[in-house]
Amino acid sequence: MTFEPQRYTFSIHAIHTNKGVIMSKRMILATAFLFVFNLSYAQDLYQPRDIKQAYESGTRDISGNPGSKYWQNHGIYHIKVKVNPPDRTVFGSEEITYFNNSPDTLNTLNFKLILNNHKPGAARLGQAGQDFLTSGTHIDKFSVNGTEQEWQDRNDGTNKSIRLNEALMPGKSVKMSIDWHFDMSVQSGREGAIDSTTFFLAYFYPRVAVYDDYRGWDRMTFTGSQEFYNDFNDYTLEVTAPDNFIVWATGDLQNPEEVLQPEYAKKLEESMTSDEVIRIATPEDLEAKNITMHNETNTWIWKTSNIVDVAATVSDHYNWDAGSVVVDSSTGRRASVQAAYNDDATDFHQMVDFGKHALNWFSNNVPGVPYPFTKSTIVRGFADMEYPMMVNDSSFPDNPIFARFVVEHEIAHTYFPFYMGINETRYGFMDEGWATALEYMIGTSDLGQDLADENFKMFRVTRWINDTNQEQDVSIITPSNMLSGSGLGTNEYGKAALGYLALKDMLGDESFKAALQGYMDRWNGKHPTPWDFFYSINDMTRKNLNWFWNSWFFERNYIDLGISDVSTRRKKTTIKLENIGGMPAPVNVTVTLKDGSTQTFHQTPEIWEKDHHLATVVLNDVKDVTSVSIDGGIFMDADTSNNSWVK
Repeated sequence: MTFEPQRYTFSIHAIHTNKGVIMSKRMILATAFLFVFNLSYAQDLYQPRDIKQAYESGTRDISGNPGSKYWQNHGIYHIKVKVNPPDRTVFGSEEITYFNNSPDTLNTLNFKLILNNHKPGAARLGQAGQDFLTSGTHIDKFSVNGTEQEWQDRNDGTNKSIRLNEALMPGKSVKMSIDWHFDMSVQSGREGAIDSTTFFLAYFYPRVAVYDDYRGWDRMTFTGSQEFYNDFNDYTLEVTAPDNFIVWATGDLQNPEEVLQPEYAKKLEESMTSDEVIRIATPEDLEAKNITMHNETNTWIWKTSNIVDVAATVSDHYNWDAGSVVVDSSTGRRASVQAAYNDDATDFHQMVDFGKHALNWFSNNVPGVPYPFTKSTIVRGFADMEYPMMVNDSSFPDNPIFARFVVEHEIAHTYFPFYMGINETRYGFMDEGWATALEYMIGTSDLGQDLADENFKMFRVTRWINDTNQEQDVSIITPSNMLSGSGLGTNEYGKAALGYLALKDMLGDESFKAALQGYMDRWNGKHPTPWDFFYSINDMTRKNLNWFWNSWFFERNYIDLGISDVSTRRKKTTIKLENIGGMPAPVNVTVTLKDGSTQTFHQTPEIWEKDHHLATVVLNDVKDVTSVSIDGGIFMDADTSNNSWVK
């Protein structure tokens, strides 16, 4: 609904505040306008009951801002792990201080044990081979506030609820100590053994799950396909590895001089301000085995704060490249870009340059927010997966352009979900959809519009728009943890990305970027829901876009436009378009004139605002039209048989 301020009148001319300041009639009208305008956001956009309760309680606001009573919990983690490849058993210990900032008394804590997804019998959405299976995470010792407490392993899954001997009151904290061990899986995916002496550690430590204002404890089972939902925590990570093993991890290395020989510590330091790629460890260096300090083991210490997770890689034969790039032009702040890879991965020899380009483009174009971390490390693995300050990507030696495409997508995740703590498990379209949209935008810069369009259609749209299976038309807002198969991928990636790109087309580049940055600024370091995004964009643009959100994200629609009628009168041509599929997509209308010339008129999704099913395009000073055609470009049409008209 579009707000019409002239419909509302107010008889109050002034009021007194509790400080005695008189508000003018103009101020009251402005306040009333904003109240009614914001109220309209919620009136015609479906809210599930848990989300509605959050708005009613004041933890979230229909303006799209965090509410006056917003809160979130927080942890301080000191993690120590020992690895000894090719032995795949990893031993860990951690100290956790967990702060209850909620208004609730917590009698239990829910822990995430993601590696239990490797256990035989674990809930999974796909088949698991023998190389994937392990015995999961084993808790060896558990203490709360210095008192050892039994951890009853009754076939633990990826969630484990522990009852506290003493309730955790609002505003208080609890200290916990955990010792555990696990075996790396032989099969490498998001984590596991990349090869016999190269391990990628991810989701490897027991952590307290998110306790939030609308669902309480996150108890969603990790089934291997969906992704994650984490609190913003502070981390110290210590990784102890044998001599000649290099460690890369989330965070800043605190002790390079203790683990690296002086020559290599100096190379690393120089790379932090270098525009050029510095080859810190080459195959010749690795063969000489003189990179690390010659102790039986070395302990690499990393620190970072206000971040949602940490990951690490260890290897005794991976090359190490590094360079840096300015990510904040106003301050000159640089970020390090590093790559760790086997020498046969020839595309990775260019990976630092690919990473620098991505950090620079995203920082200065869209979203136009300076890269928020100190570094990004790109590891040659098999996952094509993002982690805070790290990427685990496959190698494409014969296609470095595709390798760049993949790493750009994963680095785009820096902002969604890591800049904001998005619930990827439930709302995967809030991060994968944005990374896919950003992947397309940087792709147009890399490859040019035509090739970027063709790639996007091939990878992200064709399968959806040509597949009539009803799974493809499930609404995007459907919780991701309820979906599987092709419908899940379509909703999270291509379909959601098209929704964001349609929004960009409708708002225009400048307004779109300002609204997006406003939303990101409001929710940086917090946990936004889809409704916080929708309402925030409404608020930033001063437009009630609920008609757009409904059609793209809440309804079971697809893209199918058609020409229903064309008429000409004197110098005016009128074209009637029908929205058969329901999604308000942009479209190009091309007319061919009697003399053989053509003219193209771009129509934004706004043409569908007043009537979601029919739109009239009036072309003034256009006559002698012999044919009309429509084409959506990347907004591919499900049925093109009605996309042309001939006189």
